[in-house]
Amino acid sequence: MKNVLVVGLGKVGSLVGILLGKRFSVTGFDRHKPALELPFPVIQGNVTDEKTLTETLGAFDAVVSCLPYNLNLPIAEAAFKLGLHYFDLTEDVPTTTAIRKMAKTAKAVMAPQCGLAPGLIGIVGADLAKRFTRLRDIELRVGALPRYPNGLLGYSFTWSPAGVINEYLNDCEVISNGARKMVPALDGIEHINIEGQEFEAFSTSGGLGTMCESFEGKVDTLNYKTIRYPGHARLMRFLLYELILKERREQVEEILTTAKPPVQDDVVYVYAVVEGWKDRELAREEFFRAYHPRRIDGRPWRAISWTTAGSVAAVVELVADGLLPQKGFLKQEDIPFDAFLETRNGQFFRSGQEEGSLV
Repeated sequence: MKNVLVVGLGKVGSLVGILLGKRFSVTGFDRHKPALELPFPVIQGNVTDEKTLTETLGAFDAVVSCLPYNLNLPIAEAAFKLGLHYFDLTEDVPTTTAIRKMAKTAKAVMAPQCGLAPGLIGIVGADLAKRFTRLRDIELRVGALPRYPNGLLGYSFTWSPAGVINEYLNDCEVISNGARKMVPALDGIEHINIEGQEFEAFSTSGGLGTMCESFEGKVDTLNYKTIRYPGHARLMRFLLYELILKERREQVEEILTTAKPPVQDDVVYVYAVVEGWKDRELAREEFFRAYHPRRIDGRPWRAISWTTAGSVAAVVELVADGLLPQKGFLKQEDIPFDAFLETRNGQFFRSGQEEGSLV
């Protein structure tokens, strides 16, 4: 793997290109001219133009899609036809299901879900699970939040608004009482205390990726929940269901991004808990990190940007190094966490980083 195309040059996609450019020959692809000055060439084009997309991809060994979930499938299909390695950040279950079907006969790796959740949190959870003789519970939590929230929602859209709304509306797969089932998003509210700060967590779709399939028959409980400041879920349920705006996704996205634009000072919480038996002794293992903004190559990046970009970049490295399968569908929970941390970009995740740290 030498030549990598990064499609979608927002904040995350731009940083993916920068990080991968330290090792690979990177080219960007976007409909618009990037807002940032980037250290790699950029092709302007539209991913909905199948002919242009296919002709462009033909010059590369791998493609990383950093587009909203609803635009990923055409890129995956083109990569499949050309035999290229494919990576994306999607949390969308139907998109991943379609990619899995293609992956059965793929000549290269098909690796969706390489962000934070699904993605990093599944890698962490599976690593904790390996330490047990017999499992009982796996509970995974991630939150991307403003450090200094204001207003009743206590939120800022530093991540794709379309992706957030999609997670809030689609049902969520879990394992409960030993059985795989679907539960509504925005339900199952629980309270979490992190270093004296109160939070809530609730079910959102897609965060487990393929983990329910992998751990079916091995655990009594497996679930993923999104961390927010208290009261957020109640207000979102009011907006989406009581006002019936769930049927007007684009309007909801416009309202929320206008009301809650991105902040620079954010924090990403990654929290995983696994319980089970080590031989005959009941035990509990935990992983917790709070990731903050950091500087990369002299430029500041939000926590949500560098954690998402760093995660997918680390997976690309592992495939390039031959440490992961070279074709077919890649499950995030099959990625060894120790190998992930040894990559150039995986090293970012060894500990929580405060703003001002340099790479």
